[in-house]
Amino acid sequence: MCDAKQLQDTLCTRIIMTREGNITKSLDPSSATINRDALAKTVYSRLFDWLVDKINKSVGQDSDSRTLIGVLDIYGFESFKNNSFEQFCINLANEKLQQHFNQHVFKMEQEEYSKEEINWSYIEFIDNQDVLDLIERKPVGIISLLDEACMFPRSTHETFATKLFQSFKNHSRFKKPKLSLTDFTISHYAGEVTYQANLFLEKNRDYSIVEHHSLLSSSKCPFVAGLFPPSLEDTSKSSYKFSSVATRFKQQLQALMETLSLTEPHYIRCVKPNSGNRPGNFENLSVLHQLRCGGVLEAVRISCAGYPTRRTYDEFLDRFGLLAPKFVGTQNNEKAATEELLQRLNLSNYQLGKTKVFLRAGQMAEMDARRAEALNNAAKVIQRQFRTFIARKEFNRKRRAALKIQCYWRGWLARKLYKVMRREAASVIIQKYIRRWLSQKVYIHLRFAVNTIQAGIRAYFVRREYQLKRQTLAALKIQKNWRMWKARSYFLHLRVATISFQCAWRCRLARKELHRLKLAERETGALREAKNKLEKRCEELTWRLQLEKRLRADAEESKSLEIRKLQNALEEMQLESDAAKALALKEKEANLVLRNKLEVATNQSSALEESYVKIQDLTRENQSLKISVESLEKKVADTHRELVISQNETDERLRKVKEVESNIAQLQETVHRLEEKLSNLESENQVLRQQALVVSPTNGLTNHATPMILQKTPEAQQVSQGSQHSMFDSSIDSQIIKVRSNSLSDTKLQSRFSIERQQENQRALVKCVIQDVGFSNDKPVAACIIYKCLLQWHAFEAEITPVFDHIIQTIGLIIEEKDDNDALSYWLSNTSTLIFLLQRNLKPSGVSTTPQRRYPGSVTLIGRMTQGFKSPSNHGSSGTGGTFGAHEGIQQVEAKYPAILFKQQVTTYLEKIYGILRENVKKDIGPLLSLCIQAPRMSRASMSKGSRSPNMIGATQQVLSSHWHSIIKILNSLLSKLRANHVPPLLVCKLFTQVFSFINVQLFNSLLLRRECCSFSNGEYIKSGLAELEQWICEASEQYAGTSWDELRYIRQAVGFLVIHQKAKKTLDEIMQDICPVLTVQQLYRISTMYWDDKYGTQSVSREVFASMKMMMTRSSQNASANTFLLDDDTSIPFSVDELTKGMSDVDLSDVETPPLLRDISAFHFLQENT
Repeated sequence: MCDAKQLQDTLCTRIIMTREGNITKSLDPSSATINRDALAKTVYSRLFDWLVDKINKSVGQDSDSRTLIGVLDIYGFESFKNNSFEQFCINLANEKLQQHFNQHVFKMEQEEYSKEEINWSYIEFIDNQDVLDLIERKPVGIISLLDEACMFPRSTHETFATKLFQSFKNHSRFKKPKLSLTDFTISHYAGEVTYQANLFLEKNRDYSIVEHHSLLSSSKCPFVAGLFPPSLEDTSKSSYKFSSVATRFKQQLQALMETLSLTEPHYIRCVKPNSGNRPGNFENLSVLHQLRCGGVLEAVRISCAGYPTRRTYDEFLDRFGLLAPKFVGTQNNEKAATEELLQRLNLSNYQLGKTKVFLRAGQMAEMDARRAEALNNAAKVIQRQFRTFIARKEFNRKRRAALKIQCYWRGWLARKLYKVMRREAASVIIQKYIRRWLSQKVYIHLRFAVNTIQAGIRAYFVRREYQLKRQTLAALKIQKNWRMWKARSYFLHLRVATISFQCAWRCRLARKELHRLKLAERETGALREAKNKLEKRCEELTWRLQLEKRLRADAEESKSLEIRKLQNALEEMQLESDAAKALALKEKEANLVLRNKLEVATNQSSALEESYVKIQDLTRENQSLKISVESLEKKVADTHRELVISQNETDERLRKVKEVESNIAQLQETVHRLEEKLSNLESENQVLRQQALVVSPTNGLTNHATPMILQKTPEAQQVSQGSQHSMFDSSIDSQIIKVRSNSLSDTKLQSRFSIERQQENQRALVKCVIQDVGFSNDKPVAACIIYKCLLQWHAFEAEITPVFDHIIQTIGLIIEEKDDNDALSYWLSNTSTLIFLLQRNLKPSGVSTTPQRRYPGSVTLIGRMTQGFKSPSNHGSSGTGGTFGAHEGIQQVEAKYPAILFKQQVTTYLEKIYGILRENVKKDIGPLLSLCIQAPRMSRASMSKGSRSPNMIGATQQVLSSHWHSIIKILNSLLSKLRANHVPPLLVCKLFTQVFSFINVQLFNSLLLRRECCSFSNGEYIKSGLAELEQWICEASEQYAGTSWDELRYIRQAVGFLVIHQKAKKTLDEIMQDICPVLTVQQLYRISTMYWDDKYGTQSVSREVFASMKMMMTRSSQNASANTFLLDDDTSIPFSVDELTKGMSDVDLSDVETPPLLRDISAFHFLQENT
C-alpha cells in the first residue's frame, strides 16, 4: 500500500526543520521502536474513529433532530492491588458522574420545594468538588503536572511523584504512603485508592508525527488515504508533536458532561449481591458499601427528610374524591377541596404547594387503604342486590321443574305396573317351551349315545383288519429295501475301484504329457523360426488377396446395369462378412481372457501343422478365385442365362472368401498364442540370466531371491528345481561359465545387496498400498505413489521385474477380503487413476501387445493383415498408437511387455471392481423392488383384514412409501461414498445409468408377469415412486446421474398407460405414438390383456384396438426377437480405457503428500523432493 523506501525512512530517521533547511537525523533502536509504536497507535486510533463513525451512521440517527435518547454505561469504581493510569482515568470519570448525580438528585429535589413555596429546611449532602479540583485544576492539578512532566524528555516517574508530594502535601484528599516513593493515594467519594506512578508518563505520552501522516495520506489504498486527509496546520521545526492522553480524556469527559446537562437523566443502579457470583447469597456489607458508593443512601435520606409523595390536585382528587363525593362535587377550587378532604381524613404534617400536594412517607399508603375499604363496601351492596335477584330466579325455576317431575313420575309408575303384568304372562309361556326343550334334549342325548357305541364297535373291527394288511405291506417293503441296499453296496464298491484305476491311469498320462511339454519348451528357437515363416506366408497371402480385390474392382467397373445388381448382392455379402468379422473379434476377445493359462501349450505342435495345411489350402483357393474372376469377365456380354450362371459362381466365390477369412482368423489366433508363448519363454530366459549373474561359485542361487523371482510362471519353478541346464541354450551356458569364472567377490556382494534393497523397497511399497492412505488434494495417494515409484525404479523399461506381480496380487487380495462398497469405491478410484496415468504416459516398445478387452485393436501382424483385407481404405489407421494414446506435451516412457501386461491386469481389476460394486447395489435394491411391486396388493389385503381407521390408513401409507425411501437411501449412500472416494464422474454416471436400467427391467418385467400387479392403484403407486427417483436424479445433477432418467422410459410409459382414464376411447395410433412410443405391440397387448382397475372399475382398450394388435403381432411373428415382451438386463462394462482417459481431468503428481510410512525410508525420499 505504501512505498517501502519511504516507510523505512519514516521509521528510522527524524527530520528537523531549521532556517537553513531540513536536517535528517538517524534514530537509535529504542527511538525507532518508539517511532514504530507511535505509527501503530496512530493507525489504530484512526481506525477506531472510522469504525465508531460508521456505526453511528448505520444506526440511522437523524442529524437534524433536536431530541436525543441515549444510554450511558457508567464506569465502575476500580480499586485493585496495583492501580495505574487506566484506573486513574476511570475513577476520574466516576467522580464527574457522581457529581452530576448529586446535582440532579439532591439539588433538583430542593429546587422543586422552593418552586412550590412550601415550608422546608435545607438538607446537607456530600459534595466531591474538591477531589475534582485536585485532579483537574490548572495549573497545579495532577493532570497539569503530568502533562508538564511529559513535555520534558528527562523527566521520570520519581520526579513526577516528588512534584506531586510537594504540591499537595497539605491537601485533605491527597496522601503519601509510607513504604513507597512513587505511590500516592487519593480519597475518592467511594474510598481511598493508591496509584503506582511508574507508567504514568509512558501511558500519557502520545506523539503525532507529521511524516506518519504524510506517509499514510499518500497510500495507494483509497481506504488508508481516506483515514488520513491532508492537514492544513503549519509544520513546526520538529516533526514530533506532543499530545497528552489525560488532557484528551478530560476534554472528552467535559463534552460528555455538557451533553448530560442538556438532557433529563434517569438513573438505574445495579447492585451485585455477592462477590462469588453465587445464587441465593446476599452479602450485607458488600451491598451496603455499593449503595453508599453510589449515593443511594444519601438519596434515601433526603427523600425521607422531605416529602417523597407528591401529586397534582386534579390527580389527587380524581383518585381519592370518592372518600367524600358530596363535598368534593360542590367545590370549584381544587386546592380548597384537597385541603378539606385531607382534614376530613384526619391527616397531618402535609404541605400544599402551588400545583401539588406533598405528603410524608406512609400517608399515601393510609389513604389507599381507606379508598380500598370504601370500594369494598360499595361492592358488597352491589353483590347483595345481585344475589337476591339470582336466588329469586332460581326458586321460580325449581318450582316449575318440580311440577314437571311429578307429572312424569306418575306416568312412569303406571307404565311400570303394566310391564310387570305383561312379564308374568310371558313367563308362563316361556316355562312351557323350556320344559318341552328339556325333554327333547334328553331324548337326543340318549340317541346320540347309542349311535356312538355302535360306531365304536364297528370301527374296532375295521381297524383290526386294516392293521393286519399294513403289517403285511411293511414286511414286503423291508424285504425290497434290503435287497436294494445289497445291490447298491456292490455297485458303489465297483465304482470306487474303477475311479481309482482311472485316476492312476490319468496320472501316468499326465506325467508323460509333462515330459513332452518340457521337451517342447526346449525347442523355443524352432518355434521362433516357425513363427517367422508363418508371418511371411501370411504377408504373401495378404498381398495376393489385395491383388485379387483390385482385379475384381477393375472387372466390376466395366460391367453393365445388370452387373450392378450383382454388385448390390456382393455388398450384402460384404455386410455378412463384416458380421462374421465381428463374431471373429468376439471369439478373439473371449480367447484373450484365457491368455495366462498354460493349457494352450499342449496343442501348439498340432496347431502349427494345421496352420501350414490351411495356408496351402488358402493358396489353392486364391488361385481358383482368380480363375473364377477371369471367367466372370469373359461372360459379361452373355445373355441373362449367363448372368444367372455368373451370379451363382459369384456366390460360390463369396462363400470361399468367407472360408478364407475364417481361416485367417484362426491363423491370427494361432500366431497370437505363439507370440504369447515366445514372450513367456523370453521372460523366463531373462530370469535365468539374472539368476546366473547373482550365482556364487559355491552356493549357487541365493535362498531369499530365488522364490520371489521365480514365482511368475510354473515352468520357471520347475526349472529352479532341477531342470535348469535343459532350459538354457549354448550362448547362455557360455555366459554363465564366463561369469562364474571371472566375477569378483565384491561384485557379487554388491549385486546381492542391490537385490535385497529392491526387495525391501518393494515390500515397503506393498505394505503402504495395503493401508488406507486416503487422498491428497482430491487425488488417490496409493495410485500416485505406485506410479511414481515404478517410474523412479524404471520398472516400465525393464524386461522382467517382480514388482508388477506383487502389486497385482496385493490388489487382488484386498478386493477379496474387503467387498463392502466403501472399500470398493476407494480402490475403484485408485485403479482408474492408475489406468489414466499409465494410458497417458506409457508408449509400447517393439513388443507386440494384446488389445483391449472391450475395444480390441489390431496391433499384431495378423490383425493388420485382416484389416487390410477387410477395409483397404482404413488400412494403417489402427495400431499401437491408438491403444496407448498420450496427451500432447507429456514425455512418454517406452514400456516393455511386463509393463503393458501390468496395465492390462489393472484394467481387468478395474472392470472387476466396477462389476462387484454394481452387483452389490443390485442385491441391495432387488428385494426392495419386489416389495415395491407387491406393496399395493399387500396393503389391500391388510386393509381388508383389519379396520379402516385413520391410524391404520396412515400406517399403511407410511409402509408403502418406506420402500421407495429405502431405495433413495441406498442411492444416496452409494453416491456419498463415491464422492468421498473421488471416483471419476464418468464411472459414477455409468454406474448409476446401469443401476436405473436394472430398476427399469425389474419393475417392467414384474408388471408384465403378474396380473395382480398390473392394476390402476399399482400404477399410481409406482408413478409416485418414479417421481421420487426423478427428484433424486435432479438433486444428484447430470454430472453423476447422466441419462439415468431415460433408462426408466419403459416403466414410465407402461405406468402412464395404466393410470390414464378412458382407455377404451384411445386408438392404437394414439397409444403407440403419443402414450407409449417405446413399447412394442407384444408388450402393449400383454399390458392391455392383464390390466384390471381395482379402484374405479374401468375397462381396458376397445375390441378394435385388440384386433389391430393381433394383426400386427401376426405380421411380426416371423421375427423371433419380436415375439418376446420381456427386457434383458445389461451386465456389460459400459466404458473403455480411452473413454475413461478422455473423461478424467489431468492429475498433477507434484502436490501429492507422501504417506507417513514412507517418509522415514531413505529410498523413498524422491517422493518428497517431487512435492
